[in-house]
Amino acid sequence: MATIVSTLFISLDGVAEVDPAWHFPYFDERMGEAVGEDYEDVDVLLLGRVTYDSFVGAWPERETAGGDDAEFATQLGETRKLVATRGDQDLGWRNVERVPDLLPAVAAVSAEPGVSKILVAGSISVVRQLMAAGLLDELRLFVHPVAARHGERLFDEGEPIYPLRLLRSEALPTGVLRLVYARGELPAT
Repeated sequence: MATIVSTLFISLDGVAEVDPAWHFPYFDERMGEAVGEDYEDVDVLLLGRVTYDSFVGAWPERETAGGDDAEFATQLGETRKLVATRGDQDLGWRNVERVPDLLPAVAAVSAEPGVSKILVAGSISVVRQLMAAGLLDELRLFVHPVAARHGERLFDEGEPIYPLRLLRSEALPTGVLRLVYARGELPAT
């Protein structure tokens, strides 16, 4: 079975709907390296439709332009991409597959020979569904030292609670905390 990993930029107050106003001032070379580490050895990139639209709106053009991030853009283009969508619009990028039923598709792809790491980039609704189904193995957060005060939060209200176990942490030079969690259990009382 593949390891399913989520990577998200998030504010101190839990907003994971990234606003360039609070994200980019903290993005530096070290954060770029850390993000690159999350994309290492990825066999499949799993994206919600909104995140996919932002990726396809930026990365193919960056690959063609040949700038500083062209190599990463090429890596994204070459990676197999699953897009959680019920729509039938042209997805307009190479190596992309439509996934209308998220959880069965993820379970099937996770069991495919040769697939060892599935990365969920952004895609708050996808992360929520995977967590609720117990399918998310790692939650990687880049916690920005800012209260966004508006925007979609990662965790919605409801049941059950999601206990997590900290695997590692790193304070980046800009004050962003990189936190990597696995599923955990509540401590015994």
